[in-house]
Amino acid sequence: MRDVSVALTHRPGELARVARALSRYGINLKSVAGLAVDGHVRVRFLPDEIESARKALEASGIRFEESEVVTVLLENKAGALAEIAEKLADANVNLLALYVTGLEGDLVELAIVADDPKKAKRVLA
Repeated sequence: MRDVSVALTHRPGELARVARALSRYGINLKSVAGLAVDGHVRVRFLPDEIESARKALEASGIRFEESEVVTVLLENKAGALAEIAEKLADANVNLLALYVTGLEGDLVELAIVADDPKKAKRVLA
């Protein structure tokens, strides 16, 4: 799974422009997150088909960054996130993004974008 990150200007219609580009190529999003801070906007998403997402964004002239995603299943209980965050911190792995990508019973699927995905996989295995 791959994460796509797009920097947008903080004005109406920017997210619509990205979503429209993806929809033209039939891209479905498994998860999406966005945040505006001090006039800077970053939208991150997990497309169901990375090759088509690349083509859609490139065809629309939308600049993006792409990263590997590490997934982990957590118990849906207090402290579960703290446990994995501490493991990653102890291994000196910096987090770039987190997504909840699924819930099933007492489990939460978490997608992690880290500065060192290989190390993150080892630490969370």
